[in-house]
Amino acid sequence: MRNAPDIRPAPKPDERLRADWLRVLALAESDELDRAMRALADSAELPAYRWVRSPEIGMTMVQGRAGGTGARFNLGEMTVTRCALSLPEGVVGIAYVQGRSARHAEQAALVDALMQSPAWHARVRESVVAPLAASRAARRARHAADVSRTRVDFFTLSRGDE
Repeated sequence: MRNAPDIRPAPKPDERLRADWLRVLALAESDELDRAMRALADSAELPAYRWVRSPEIGMTMVQGRAGGTGARFNLGEMTVTRCALSLPEGVVGIAYVQGRSARHAEQAALVDALMQSPAWHARVRESVVAPLAASRAARRARHAADVSRTRVDFFTLSRGDE
């Protein structure tokens, strides 16, 4: 069925928040996530975890839309690494990251699990997720500034019908 409407129920607010921090973790620079996790580990002993699914490298199909709004088409494949882990309290953390970094996926899954734990949520949000989100926003702002310097505005003094 092509162009079928999305009839899934709207996500709950906590699902939307989780999707937001998973996005931040997936798009974070690996070295920034590593530094944040080392700082967190230095400030408190991180809980042990067990693998539900150890890091695996695979491929996924990336889809695009013509003009950002047109019909979907398969753009190509990209490499992803995924994993899932469980904390002793039963909370499961997951991660899908672009590329082949098992370490990045492991750290992102651990942060996801800790963010779902009431005992860790505030600390991890302030020391890991918020700084990574701010760093990404700064990178995007720098990129936008770089792109805007080369922007060309086409201006026509008169039109053929006037």
